[in-house]
Amino acid sequence: MNEQGMQSAEKAVSQVLGAGSITWTSDVNGNFFGWVKLCDSKSLLSIAPPLAEIGARLMTVTAYGNDKFGRIAGHGIAYHFDLDGVVVTVSVCLPDSPPRVPSITPWFQNADWNEREFAELYGIILEDHPNPRRLFLDKGLDAAILDRLVPLSTMMNGASTSTLWEKVFAGKQLPEWTKGENNS
Repeated sequence: MNEQGMQSAEKAVSQVLGAGSITWTSDVNGNFFGWVKLCDSKSLLSIAPPLAEIGARLMTVTAYGNDKFGRIAGHGIAYHFDLDGVVVTVSVCLPDSPPRVPSITPWFQNADWNEREFAELYGIILEDHPNPRRLFLDKGLDAAILDRLVPLSTMMNGASTSTLWEKVFAGKQLPEWTKGENNS
């Protein structure tokens, strides 16, 4: 167990959010995990600087829909930090329309890719991001493309048919590149 990492995280989070704002769990191997839940995405701007100051390292960022079956609207983002072997996850609830979150790239430059990825794939608006351009998807595709349900069987056939693109571009004119001679 890394007492110093836990104490540093506890102190940094408590100074900003108050005592008891971080919950601790552990696994059978003695690894400790800190959990912080932010219900206001703007609170991310108050917790990122102290985490950076104590030497936390942003490992990755996970964007997710509140319900994988689409029954409940909304999104969340989990920021996973490492502090001397202790993992601290800061989960942020996002407003429904439009989902938006401030960028933490001023404190964690490696957040750039993850933030741009979830903005592109889930349509989450990034506030004050230094480089908000798309990473992968064509500008002609809608934001939040991953919020649409495309069955696995359709994706599997996508390499040899136009069915996948018909789902992706539902209700719109298909771009010419989707109508290649081998895509019938």
